[in-house]
Amino acid sequence: MESYPSFYNLSEHRYSCRKFTNAPVSRDLLIAAIDATRLAPSACNRQPWKFLVIDSPELREKIQKSYNREWFNVAPVYIVALGLHDEAWHRPFDGKDHTDIDVAIAVEHLCLALASLKLGSCWVCNFDPAIIKSALELPDSVEPIAIIPVGYPDGDAIPEKTRKPLDEILKWETY
Repeated sequence: MESYPSFYNLSEHRYSCRKFTNAPVSRDLLIAAIDATRLAPSACNRQPWKFLVIDSPELREKIQKSYNREWFNVAPVYIVALGLHDEAWHRPFDGKDHTDIDVAIAVEHLCLALASLKLGSCWVCNFDPAIIKSALELPDSVEPIAIIPVGYPDGDAIPEKTRKPLDEILKWETY
């Protein structure tokens, strides 16, 4: 359990960053974070995802039209998490598509990797997917699931987290 305090500390300090500097993020750091992301588990190891790094001014402007918030527009990089429904595992009993679950696991790996590299990130799911699909020319079988703005946090203050206490979320069943 010697590495557990490091993981706990990373989890405790990772937050949804909504204030970025305009400093560019190196390609090497982004590749390192996405390399850790590809290690995320997925149902039946299907890995039904693709991650698009958007850092050109033209594409950034198109992405911004899908979620027009001032703080979002400042981030120097967007990573768009795409779900590949045709590649996902579907539960045989009811056909449940696990794309969203698998992509969510991978995105949290990404956010933790970015935090470990001292980069800020935030999950953005409240965007217009039609704008993203059009801007990125995505086929029908590919769904934009989340946009992750990435950059250096502007300021040192980590907002206080309010989380339910452990005894509110944990129930131990003994058989």
